Amino acid sequence: MTQGGRERVAADAAARGLTVEFIERMRASSLEEAASLLGITPADIVKSLVVKRSDGTFLFALIPGDRQIAWPKLRALVGVNKLQLPSPEAALEATGYERGTITPLGSTTAWPVYADAGMVGRRVSMGAGEHGYSLFVQADELIAALGAVVADISEPVAPR
Repeated sequence: MTQGGRERVAADAAARGLTVEFIERMRASSLEEAASLLGITPADIVKSLVVKRSDGTFLFALIPGDRQIAWPKLRALVGVNKLQLPSPEAALEATGYERGTITPLGSTTAWPVYADAGMVGRRVSMGAGEHGYSLFVQADELIAALGAVVADISEPVAPR
């Protein structure tokens, strides 16, 4: 487990003047389970996805939990031909956080952040840097604090 993840998140949020709330919860095996434990809908959880560029650098894509990255839209916005999700090990190395706890706040490297327009105007939950916790924040304040690019970069999750 990443030690001090929550402390890194809290320190970064405070340095940015961002108000965040940590909620302790049981470890969830899925986003849907986490939403149920928190009494919110999957759409109210924002996934902080680490995306690798072909040059070996990364970016964060913040996507509502009921949606997935629309790769053509994100590639066009970023201006590249190839993007991919890295391995869990590469994501940990790029951010200092394990999958399921990832947030741009307190990341060991401040990668650029792209936020889906669907999260604007909402209070959202996201990774808190540590398993067993969720972070709640006003999306508009988070976007401003991170200097995130807001755009339509998602699509509905394909039915399984």
